[in-house]
Amino acid sequence: MIRRTSPWAWVWLLLGVIYFFVPLYATIQFSLQAKKGVLSLTAYQNVLSSPAFFSSFAFSFQTALITILVSALLIVPTSYWVNLKLPRLRPAIEFLTLLPIVVPAVVLVFALIRTYNRTALTDSRSGTYVLLIGAYVMLSFPYMYRAVDTGLRSINARTLTEAAQSLGASWITVLFRVIFPNVYISLLSGAFITFAIVMGEFTIASLLSQPAFGPYMNQLSSSKVYEPSALAIISFGLTWAAIGLLEVIGRRLPGRVQLVGGR
Repeated sequence: MIRRTSPWAWVWLLLGVIYFFVPLYATIQFSLQAKKGVLSLTAYQNVLSSPAFFSSFAFSFQTALITILVSALLIVPTSYWVNLKLPRLRPAIEFLTLLPIVVPAVVLVFALIRTYNRTALTDSRSGTYVLLIGAYVMLSFPYMYRAVDTGLRSINARTLTEAAQSLGASWITVLFRVIFPNVYISLLSGAFITFAIVMGEFTIASLLSQPAFGPYMNQLSSSKVYEPSALAIISFGLTWAAIGLLEVIGRRLPGRVQLVGGR
């Protein structure tokens, strides 16, 4: 017997679409009114012609990639070891993943500055950049860890590890040739959430005096009228482009690695 979809389901879907697209439409319409009485792309041209846009975007893009790499190298081995050897620590790790969500970013950044005051991490621009990366790794911890942990639970990491070791694989081989390929999709999910967080983050980057994309957006909104709306639409498009890239990469990935030999 075929179940019919409840009319209420369509009502809630319609309300969700309206809630999502009406503000988006209003933002797009406002961004096109830079010239009085005429719809134009002047605001978009002003944003894209600004050197500060590309420099801040490139800075945050580079920071996001480094944050994703550091998070992956830290969280995948940690989550793998917890699943394999220390399952009793999972409640404690899951509790720790809640802290970056509960603790405000302003408290986090002031705590880092106070802790590392008068050290190389606060006395130089490269040091504060390292501090920025560390803060972003902490912010991404809840999303990266839970995504990787879900992926590890779905592949039965213990069975794969035992099978790989029976073929003579070392721990490094198991980690990089068995575990990483099998949690690649989960890792990408956490990576793009991390990407979105870093690209739009304002508080930490501003208090550490970093030329990031978030402070640039805030500065633009305080000095321009139509350009902030155009920048918001551009940022929205970049986010959806990242999601689309995730979908394309996920479809083109080969099948999961099951067994591997070698040392």
